Amino acid sequence: MKVAVVILNWNGRQLLETYLPSVVAHSAEAHIYVADNASTDDSVAFLKEQYPQITLIQNPTNSGYAGGYNEALKQVDEPLWVLLNSDVEVSPNWLDPVIEAFQINDQLAAAQPKILDHSNPDHFEYAGAAGGFIDKYGYPYCRGRIFDTLEKDEGQYNSTIDIFWATGACLFITKEAFKTAGGFDERFFAHMEEIDLCWRLFHLGREVKCIPQSSVYHLGGGTLPSMHPKKTYYNFRNSLYCLAKNLNGFTAKKRIFVRMVLDGVAALRFLIKGQFGHVSAIFRAHMDFYRNYSDITKTKPDTYNTQNYYVINSVVWKYFVSGLRTFSKL
Repeated sequence: MKVAVVILNWNGRQLLETYLPSVVAHSAEAHIYVADNASTDDSVAFLKEQYPQITLIQNPTNSGYAGGYNEALKQVDEPLWVLLNSDVEVSPNWLDPVIEAFQINDQLAAAQPKILDHSNPDHFEYAGAAGGFIDKYGYPYCRGRIFDTLEKDEGQYNSTIDIFWATGACLFITKEAFKTAGGFDERFFAHMEEIDLCWRLFHLGREVKCIPQSSVYHLGGGTLPSMHPKKTYYNFRNSLYCLAKNLNGFTAKKRIFVRMVLDGVAALRFLIKGQFGHVSAIFRAHMDFYRNYSDITKTKPDTYNTQNYYVINSVVWKYFVSGLRTFSKL
């Protein structure tokens, strides 16, 4: 099965210098691409000089994660794609277990490996951990990570399971599934676009899995720190986009209303902590959601999967009220 590893870069010369060697060393069976999102640093010159064997794709503008990959992947013909963040160190044989899973299962559309913390390797990493889920109101959480609580990896999540979303930090997806689902929604720009894409795969009845026999190590926050207000803005706005796009009629309106109330509580917590940038980010996220609501809802799926997309009603209640901090206790 021919495989393409595609790394999106924007002004990330230092990250490429640090993490690209592991990808080159441990991906002999793959064709490696770097898609540059109109960087203004010396990333392109560095790649041409140090890695002439890597295929360089130069996007004309920085259109974020979603638009950058949509543009670059037009030039990638391999049937299985690995969309890999530039701040990920891969391990020996990281491709093999996931490729095998795709070879034996025609319904498998997307997958992820186990994502561990590069700075704390015996713990899961925020962006994906051992597989992603969302609750009834669109809050994402992971096997191994709930909100900011990261579990230690003690082999408790070493089983291959069906998940709701696979992380964009290391997303294995077939070319066919990506195109059938319509690719990334460029209105998201960055953050949660992989959740929206996996939700569309869910509507199509396709499978998404975590294959923890493969593991990689993610730095996280390589382009935007985890507690930056801009990340808060994108996460809150794009979560509302997901609900509006992927739920039908009155159900969408009811759950978006509850979500807005919960977001108000989150803003109050930030206010009490004196984190005014995050309060402003949530307010702007909601304003932009209202402004773009009619446009977002024009692209609803042709058919809806009537099965529940969620396992628990509210991860907010479980975590903040019931005090449950690990995935196994939810």
